[in-house]
Amino acid sequence: MGSETLRIIDLSSAVDSSLYEPDPVTHDVLTPRQGALHMSAEMREHFGLELDPDELPDGEFLSLDRLALTTHTGTHVDAPSHYGSRASYGDGEPRHIDQMPLDWFFGPGVVLDLTDAPTGAVGAARLKKEFARIGHTPEPGEIVLLNTGAAARAGTREYFTEFAGLDGPAVRLLLDLGVRVIGTDAFSLDAPFGDVIARYRATGDRSVLWPAHVVGRDREYCQIERLANLEALPGPYGFQVACFPVKIAGAGAGWTRAVALVDEQ
Repeated sequence: MGSETLRIIDLSSAVDSSLYEPDPVTHDVLTPRQGALHMSAEMREHFGLELDPDELPDGEFLSLDRLALTTHTGTHVDAPSHYGSRASYGDGEPRHIDQMPLDWFFGPGVVLDLTDAPTGAVGAARLKKEFARIGHTPEPGEIVLLNTGAAARAGTREYFTEFAGLDGPAVRLLLDLGVRVIGTDAFSLDAPFGDVIARYRATGDRSVLWPAHVVGRDREYCQIERLANLEALPGPYGFQVACFPVKIAGAGAGWTRAVALVDEQ
């Protein structure tokens, strides 16, 4: 992949405190002037050093951002430990985000068009239909991205209530094919909370309760949630995806600046 012909497509949604979130984001900014005052006070308190902020150029130092948010805000990668405290595979201890192999998060990408799917859970048959349409079945190590059209509602309440997720058999199909990372432009890889609960109340079937996440207790895999700009991809495959998660010790998820890399040589 030659760097002179490499096109980078941003597939990430922003962490934006001005947009609606069920868990609101707090973003406080110290201006460069406030940063100078802060630095001066910190140096005095912790190191016994004195520096008048007005001696700095324009009386300014460095801006500083403080944020309060969950690791599930913006584009992020869910780790196996997010799905439950115990796993039926390996030693029974699901791995945290900082323990995941980096090679999982760089590889060939495949995007599946599910924009026609209504709010609810998409099944394995619908995925197989899409494989046939694009003439490609995902292979081991490929990163599968689901374009549900949900990104168009980002920043609204409907983004969290109106989208398509996967059911358990659909997730297992992808995992059986050797996929270890599944991404979506929706809030969740599962159907919305309201849809899940309504189907459970109607049927009493516990298998409809967040099956995409529950599968992760038996099969080790990662989800990328809240992707964006999937319509900008040049085709259903023929590109690379990089989605390295931020290394947060002991965390069940980590933010990522997910991108697609397209060799246009």
